[in-house]
Amino acid sequence: MEATNEIIFDRLVYSCVFEKHRGFEEFYPDHFLGFQLAGETHAIHDQGTIVIKENTVVLVKKNQLIRTIKYPSKSGNYKFIAITLDKETLHSYALENKIVIKKRYEGKQKMFFEPNEFLNSYFISLAPYINKTKKATPKLADLKVREAIELLLDSNPDFIYILFDFNKQYKIDLEEFMNNNFMFNVPIESFAKLTGRSISTFKRDFARVFNSTPKQWLQDKRLEEAYYKIKHKQEKPTEFYLDLGFENLSHFYTSFKHKYGLTTSQVK
Repeated sequence: MEATNEIIFDRLVYSCVFEKHRGFEEFYPDHFLGFQLAGETHAIHDQGTIVIKENTVVLVKKNQLIRTIKYPSKSGNYKFIAITLDKETLHSYALENKIVIKKRYEGKQKMFFEPNEFLNSYFISLAPYINKTKKATPKLADLKVREAIELLLDSNPDFIYILFDFNKQYKIDLEEFMNNNFMFNVPIESFAKLTGRSISTFKRDFARVFNSTPKQWLQDKRLEEAYYKIKHKQEKPTEFYLDLGFENLSHFYTSFKHKYGLTTSQVK
């Protein structure tokens, strides 16, 4: 059965599946707060895999790439609720509450798990909107996002340095970032934003660092990794082509033959 992502209101999404489902790569430009109602989510990012277990609340930092695998519970259900903490609401909240941060969050942690009774109750309070027994007006939707912000700050005051950092993303090391994230199949625009660059600056810096275009380098890098998996790990393309950013097997086989002059079965 297909996975369903239902938008309850513009910042609240309810996800439900009944069998293991591999999600696509996604770029999250905003922070979001999530609750695993049933089953578990395996979130894969550049630092590894994090497992979000049932009845867990998680705060996910903005500006990152994540690929998910959704696993239903033994009862056959997977349910996840995510509410976006959008920049406009955070800006407004900061102005109203005179919040000005003096330092940036320096940690590398990308997800924060908060086993908090009030946050759990908050997500349970969203049930009427998910079950369609109550409709969320724009004003009510805004209040629910603000309530989430209040509960997060109450659970951990240090979240102020994450939620209200409105400084522009500064340039990060392009070579390190690309080598850690080449397997994510997202637009070049997302890579540019994540490294703190405009499209033109990203392409210019990329050519200087890699002596190649982003499109050509990404394909070569993915194919080199594929060759390694086939030759040294004896893995089959069907097992990894999606994980390396290829959209379909046909494209992978054609690209592999063009680069190496061999089919995958001829690699020894």
